[in-house]
Amino acid sequence: MIDAVARRYASALADVALEQKSADKAKADLGAFVEAFFSSSDLKNFLESPAVGRDVKQRVLDEIAKQMNLEPAIRNFILLVVDHRRAESLRDIQHAFQEELNARLGIAEAEVTSARALNADEKQQLTAALEQRTGKKIEARFSEDKALLGGAVVRVGSKVYDGSVREQLARMRVRLEAE
Repeated sequence: MIDAVARRYASALADVALEQKSADKAKADLGAFVEAFFSSSDLKNFLESPAVGRDVKQRVLDEIAKQMNLEPAIRNFILLVVDHRRAESLRDIQHAFQEELNARLGIAEAEVTSARALNADEKQQLTAALEQRTGKKIEARFSEDKALLGGAVVRVGSKVYDGSVREQLARMRVRLEAE
């Protein structure tokens, strides 16, 4: 569960990213930094340490930002988060930021689980159908589940579209039993 503090930071960053028309770059940059932060215990310990002064942290973040080619707004944001001793919340902030941007841009995330790997054309057709059904742009993540006999199960937010063969057979059984 993402807390209110992470949501406030994410909302403020979304304001800046949209104002600067750099939402995609900001999302990618924040994601790259969060991945680096949590995969490097040295970086994590350094930035979270109260014994290290702000100036030193800023110089190190400037160098990291240069090497990672981070947007200045992301570098400034990360410094702000570190200054307020919220670095441990960076992953929650990243998730909240993604949700906030998606909400503001009319994008819905979909998780598609199918019995077999879908080819590019099938993915495109399924995404287009979901966009038409939801009225939103869809960012889909695809996965396979061999336990499905066929078809697919799609989750968009809290809504589930179950087009699996198993579900179709279950609905058919209910109809037959009702007759």
